[in-house]
Amino acid sequence: MPFTLKKKILVIQTAFIGDAILATSVLEKLHEKFPESQIDFLVRKGNESLFAGHPFISKLYVWNKKGNKYRNLLKILREIRKEEYIYVINLQRYLSTGVVTAFSGASVKIGFDKNPLSKYFTKKFRHDMNSGVHEIERNHQLIKAITDINPAMPRLYPSNEQFAKVEKYKIANYVCISPASVWFTKQLPAEKWINLIHVLEKDYKIYLLGGPDDKKLCEDIRLKAESPKTFNLAGKLSLLESAALMKDSVMNYTNDSAPMHLASSMNAPVTAVYCSTIPTFGFGPLSDDSYIVETAKELKCRPCGLHGRRACPQKHFDCATTITVDGLLFGLKDRLKNATRNKKNT
Repeated sequence: MPFTLKKKILVIQTAFIGDAILATSVLEKLHEKFPESQIDFLVRKGNESLFAGHPFISKLYVWNKKGNKYRNLLKILREIRKEEYIYVINLQRYLSTGVVTAFSGASVKIGFDKNPLSKYFTKKFRHDMNSGVHEIERNHQLIKAITDINPAMPRLYPSNEQFAKVEKYKIANYVCISPASVWFTKQLPAEKWINLIHVLEKDYKIYLLGGPDDKKLCEDIRLKAESPKTFNLAGKLSLLESAALMKDSVMNYTNDSAPMHLASSMNAPVTAVYCSTIPTFGFGPLSDDSYIVETAKELKCRPCGLHGRRACPQKHFDCATTITVDGLLFGLKDRLKNATRNKKNT
């Protein structure tokens, strides 16, 4: 079916924050190619704040997965069927979103072959987590035929008010550190962040970022660092406000977790620390100034899974404890060196 300019398109990504951020690559490309079309987005409850005021999402469906999970989903499905979408593009591989896609009533239903209901899709594509292909490239397979071969970068859109709220923190050069992760084995130990702070505080203000659940960890790090130039902003900023602050940071330090993707969405400089997971799973940083830190030690146990774990299966956690401060500083030093070189050449 030929794609005309003004059609209704629904994109589905009801996974966690990082996945939702990376899904904006698909939104960007669809809007780039079909600026007159209605592009709607289905996300899980908790991620909707990322897309408040988004300039080209027409309708945002929010699925509450807590309490009456499937009743809530069926209610959304009824709303979706009324819209008569031409395209439904499902970025997930799980049954629930397969149901929405298969019974959406859309003319064209696109998704991954690993979805249990993919046999009811109009078009399906292979999904491989071990190919070294980035997630935005995996997702782009689904729309390549109706756009072009080049995936767009993910992008978020903090409002003018959100940028204004964080302006007071930008008085001096600063670095942001997002030390938390949902998973223990994805999280660099607190003492490593403290050691980094002791080096950074000579030249920079340091802002510790995270959600309300990360406030205690960030406060423990701040207190133990005993640094008058380190401030705990965890729980004080929304996701988009954090993204607005990260945009102008000299460097953003993150684990392999959602803040890394926040930085990518703003094309902000980022140093991403990988402990138990590895970049070749396809979720690495995408900013122009991106740096990856991993242990230099050969570990047969790494990676110990596609996702993080609540404890190190081998009890030693060497994938994290052997990461050095010099390794963490490499990206920052490289960026400053390049900036100096570029200044001399102008």
